[in-house]
Amino acid sequence: MSDPVEVLDYWLGAIGPEGWYAGGEELDAEIRLIWADLWQAAAEGGLDHWAEGPAGSLALIVLCDQFPRNMWRGTAQAFATDPLARATARKAVAAGWDLEAPEPERQFFYLPFEHSEDPEDQALAVTLMSERMPGSPDSALHARAHQAIIARFGRFPFRNAALGRESTAEEAAFLAGGGYGSMVNQLRSEAMQ
Repeated sequence: MSDPVEVLDYWLGAIGPEGWYAGGEELDAEIRLIWADLWQAAAEGGLDHWAEGPAGSLALIVLCDQFPRNMWRGTAQAFATDPLARATARKAVAAGWDLEAPEPERQFFYLPFEHSEDPEDQALAVTLMSERMPGSPDSALHARAHQAIIARFGRFPFRNAALGRESTAEEAAFLAGGGYGSMVNQLRSEAMQ
């Protein structure tokens, strides 16, 4: 079984900032091949002991929040370990472990809140990205975009198909009009006015 350092070396080093949000079938397949078994162990509670320090917590968050979005893209399974990622992130932030990580890696402690459909988690994500990521204003912008979508719809419309949810007419129009990207662009242009 892998250890936290292997997860972090892979995600923070081998993949790095250029690949974190690139996605694509090749990367998704690679992550699934290498990490699916470890993700399953985490999902079953077998890696809870990782959440006892900064590096282990960050690795567990990456494993439960980032990797499934690649491994299981377009399916409900992509979000299956979100509660575990949020619980680990909450513990890490309360302990101040997030502040031991440099930017931009620090964002991974906050993304589980940004990925939540709970308005309180969204508010926390915006606060953390704004206050604890001063060198990454784009991170706060993306947190505000997620928050605005939850405020408007109460959920992320771009997850509806994966989760078997029926989209409303307003959600369908939002998705057809550019969805998440359009919200980011709107907030960016408002900030420049």
